[in-house]
Amino acid sequence: MEGDHWPYGSCDGAGQSLARLRDRASQFFASLSVAELGRETDRQLWISDWLRVADDYRALAESARDTGSAQIAREAWLCSLTALEVVRRLSCPGDVASADLADEVGISLRGFEAEAGLAIERVKIDCFDQGVLAGFFLPALRHGPSAPAVICVSDEDISLGSMMSRLLPASLCGTMSLLLVDAGNSTVHRAFKPVHRLQCWLDYLQGRPDVDPRRIAIYGEGTGACHASRLALSDRRIAAAVCDGGLLTPRMRRASLRWISGFGQAAPDGASTGSLLPSRRLPCPLLMIVGSRSMIWEQDALELQADYRQTGADCSVVVPNNVSHPLGEVENFIAVDDFVLEWLDSKLGAARPHEPVTYL
Repeated sequence: MEGDHWPYGSCDGAGQSLARLRDRASQFFASLSVAELGRETDRQLWISDWLRVADDYRALAESARDTGSAQIAREAWLCSLTALEVVRRLSCPGDVASADLADEVGISLRGFEAEAGLAIERVKIDCFDQGVLAGFFLPALRHGPSAPAVICVSDEDISLGSMMSRLLPASLCGTMSLLLVDAGNSTVHRAFKPVHRLQCWLDYLQGRPDVDPRRIAIYGEGTGACHASRLALSDRRIAAAVCDGGLLTPRMRRASLRWISGFGQAAPDGASTGSLLPSRRLPCPLLMIVGSRSMIWEQDALELQADYRQTGADCSVVVPNNVSHPLGEVENFIAVDDFVLEWLDSKLGAARPHEPVTYL
């Protein structure tokens, strides 16, 4: 087993760049197998090693802070966050390591925020006098007078802390600003629809002088992907959307009708899902991520894409190569996050276009 995977057998701790650490983490996930994930001793060993990597980078960040090396400290905190996210992906409920993981992530987030200074802003806005919305704004590090921006929406299953620990390192040298919000965590009354809350955030971004109001996108994860679809459908100010394409709502409606009518079996593989196609199309470029990030299936996404492409609309699908094991699935979040940000950059900036269907 030794030497088969990094970090086991070849971990050199702190001192490597964030790009190199992310590349090694991505290679680690790409080389995992179901059999290896099923061996508890191997999984616990990987968790221990990645925790040590996170601790090494945290120690480097604290040392750099004490010597006044702010740039090294910022990158080291982001490396620590990346390693902790690897641990989260490998951990299962009941693991000793997972119990303290949220605290560890919080320490690294606060450390990065302290070193970043004005590079990350805590934002609070009023929402139609219905309460206060809170989020985090990370300005683009490379831009002119104004830059494109992306509203990143998490939910109760994919926490804002987890989203931040992934997207902050991925966007370190990006050309887009990120606004990270939690669609369900605010003082706004629950009766106030999430899409209306997101419109408040859209208004906020349009009022910022460092944001290009013509290049604002929405990216939702979990149920946030459904909220992102609704915003893109209802508000023409959205220039691009990473969402569920409106598929989740009709699928849930069909499942509810099946339960009420007593037909508990799902449609067999290969059966037509025409009834799942939304009645309206998103007016902006669309990217659907198959799996837990949007809770949609590959077959449904590809059928909706074919329907879009018949009209010449811009619709892409990405299928992560998740590794299944008895306790769940492990996703190469590095590869997926990099692809999402590159796709958004291609729609909001000048990055190269992507293939309509991508398997990671």
